[in-house]
Amino acid sequence: MKIISKSVEETGEIAKGFIEKLSLGVSDKAVVVGLYGDLGSGKTTFTQAVAKLLNINECVTSPTFVIQKRYPINSPKSKVQSLKKEKPNISSDLLSTLSFPLSTFIHIDAYRLDSGKELLALDWNRDLNDSRNLIFIEWPERVADILPENHLKINFKFVGENEREIEI
Repeated sequence: MKIISKSVEETGEIAKGFIEKLSLGVSDKAVVVGLYGDLGSGKTTFTQAVAKLLNINECVTSPTFVIQKRYPINSPKSKVQSLKKEKPNISSDLLSTLSFPLSTFIHIDAYRLDSGKELLALDWNRDLNDSRNLIFIEWPERVADILPENHLKINFKFVGENEREIEI
């Protein structure tokens, strides 16, 4: 499905729809999402929107130089209570979707990596084998040799100054 986003707010709505449909807890592995697209195509903006939906209050920026950033996710109960206070317009369906047993949101930027071997040094296997992790990888093609075959793919394309095409 291809969607055109014309603003950061619309990208947030697309991220919300993605989270609503995300099936978690089904696997014994982390959910891995590859974010494909050129520089400036909206990958980090989408990631920031997802982090906000997961009630991560830290400033989320692309981890280009540190390669990986880890963000703890609040417990479902406190997360739901906080979302209800701060975002009364979030649907109850989304709140129940967000109640899955996630503990960590991991954001990886593989742009500076030459292969998956370099990601292994950051405890990739440990992170991949923890079903409580949600892992977003920018530039996943750089580490394709170690990505799970069934990882989710989101393609981003710069269309214009304020327009991005997002294909989930």
